[in-house]
Amino acid sequence: MESNLFDFVPILMQVAFSAVFVFGTILVSNFLGPKHKASRKNQNFECGLEPIGNARTPFAVKYFLVAILFVLFDIEIIFMYPWAINYKEIGLSGLLKMGGFIAMLLVGYLYIVKRKALDWER
Repeated sequence: MESNLFDFVPILMQVAFSAVFVFGTILVSNFLGPKHKASRKNQNFECGLEPIGNARTPFAVKYFLVAILFVLFDIEIIFMYPWAINYKEIGLSGLLKMGGFIAMLLVGYLYIVKRKALDWER
């Protein structure tokens, strides 16, 4: 099978169209967008906190703990998705393995609840 330069024309057209679209959108938004200059507008915005002051102020560890627990349990859902899609093909063996997996997740969740990791009043 022999290829020539004309086989790459659709790819080059797509790259050119993408570049024109990106730069064209930026230019059009620059011309049509509002142009209000203010010193407050040019300041950094840090999650609703004032960016002025000591950067070494203590931050509650609870936020990080909840975020890590969310990511942990969210990733576990990713492991359950293929099982939910193919549960008929996997059969009883897959059901037992997923039951063990969910039991381990339940033990971890009960440990978190027992340690009061999600208790905001502590």
